[in-house]
Amino acid sequence: MNEIFANLEQEKQERIINAALKEFAQNGYDKASTNVIIKEAEIAKGSLFKYFNSKKELYLFLFDYVNGIINKIYDEMDWNETDLFERMKQIGLIKLRIYKQYPKAFDFLKSVKTENSSEVKTEIDEIKKEIVGNGFGISYKNIDRSKFRDDMDTEKIMNVITWTILSFAEQQVNKVSSFENVDIELLHDWDDYFDILKRCFYKEEEQ
Repeated sequence: MNEIFANLEQEKQERIINAALKEFAQNGYDKASTNVIIKEAEIAKGSLFKYFNSKKELYLFLFDYVNGIINKIYDEMDWNETDLFERMKQIGLIKLRIYKQYPKAFDFLKSVKTENSSEVKTEIDEIKKEIVGNGFGISYKNIDRSKFRDDMDTEKIMNVITWTILSFAEQQVNKVSSFENVDIELLHDWDDYFDILKRCFYKEEEQ
């Protein structure tokens, strides 16, 4: 973070961040207007580039900001829960609370999936891979794998479960126009899918 920006009062930082998140989410990188961000954030014209050297630097800063919010999810986790599917339910409920607390951050993150600007595409692909990889690595920490069937490769089981969760989560998120409107409906049908996966991959006594 730029030192000048870091020294701003918290309320002003949040105005700038939220204005930038909103503008990039609505219009994409190339069409996003820094003038709109300045107006929305109610800051002096030209001051934005005292805090960030370029539009690209601002855009990439937002990823760090959103990643910090994502880490709040893991801070709230009960790591004593070792059942994979109970852990996933817990994450779902925590995410729902975080979504409602920081809707603009997740609207921005959703928009990134369709961002094709050549100016930021390479960085986006690397950051997305890191966020997803780190997310599942942390989420699966301390999971009791002894519940899985002995006649299947555990890593392959975990891959199938991961792909299913990612695909289903993407379908549900795509139904949401903005995370400002998100509610418990987003988690509907999770239990049905978890029940199917349990019957497929858990030992009978663990189902």
